[in-house]
Amino acid sequence: MKYMILTYASQQDYDEMSGKPTDKPAWSGEDFAAMGEFMTAFNKSLEDSGELVETRGLAAPAHTRRLGSRAGVPVVTDGPYAETQEVLAGYWIVECDSFDRATEIAGRLADCPAPEYVRARAYADVRPIADSADEMF
Repeated sequence: MKYMILTYASQQDYDEMSGKPTDKPAWSGEDFAAMGEFMTAFNKSLEDSGELVETRGLAAPAHTRRLGSRAGVPVVTDGPYAETQEVLAGYWIVECDSFDRATEIAGRLADCPAPEYVRARAYADVRPIADSADEMF
């Protein structure tokens, strides 16, 4: 079965990672490098186990466009969005034996080095990928 592991971040998180000052301390170059090394090792372990299907990190919310519709007319809003703080930051698609195994994999993300205030608000979702309409519900 395939599962998607989703992680989230806010524009402020991206700003802090890039070294821009916010109301929280900016990440140091060492903080960012440690996160990169962790992610590289995490992804490699999933490749080695044969469970990694795909993974990607996403650009900052400031580079996002949200599309909706008003009276049948497309409406485009540039990000980041005032109505939400956190947006999808990245994902992994894994193929493994069970939901529990996918949850175990996602749980390893808690070991990702980051400033403690970032770690305290970090989370990931694990969702099965439906192969048919019957698996949607």
